[in-house]
Amino acid sequence: MCNLYRTKSSAAEIAGLFRARDLTGNMPWQTDVYPDRLAPIIRHGEEGPEIAQARWGMPTPPQYLPESGRDSGVTNIRNVSSPHWRRWLGAPHRCLVPVEAFSEPGPDRKPVWFEPVDGAPMMFAGIETRGWASIRKVKDGETTDDLFGFLTCRPNAEVGAIHPKAMPVILTSATDWDTWLNAPWEIAKLLQRPLPDGSLQ
Repeated sequence: MCNLYRTKSSAAEIAGLFRARDLTGNMPWQTDVYPDRLAPIIRHGEEGPEIAQARWGMPTPPQYLPESGRDSGVTNIRNVSSPHWRRWLGAPHRCLVPVEAFSEPGPDRKPVWFEPVDGAPMMFAGIETRGWASIRKVKDGETTDDLFGFLTCRPNAEVGAIHPKAMPVILTSATDWDTWLNAPWEIAKLLQRPLPDGSLQ
């Protein structure tokens, strides 16, 4: 499953694709994103779409938490029929995650990178929650964070050759971005599908 991806280097780059209010101050950030790190997302705000930073890893279902209570977060989400995830599938909790390229672990566990063959912009279909209190790291104790994760689906041919179980749900058109952010779930859920074969290299 994808636990490393590259995002755009600033909010200005993201705003060039999707008009949204910048809450980051357009400060540069790390473009290689690992689990439990901050990364930019496009989410719903009081004045319309906004670019904000959130921590990668949605809350873990309680039954899977260790005795310590430490919640390392769930980065990739596939089973959207689970009651744990259903609360965050409505439009107010949906977000877009800007991505330049993503990786899957190869046979030697080193990352194999994927990017669009035509250079088209990509967004992961994400979900987010704000102000979630949990223990992400024992040494830090309980913290309150804005969190996000993204959906996965069966892989297309290119990703399946490396990782046969799943790939991120990737949206490449403004129409799909708008549908994911705003459509009723019965319509938006149809976007949980792989990119066509031949779309990635």
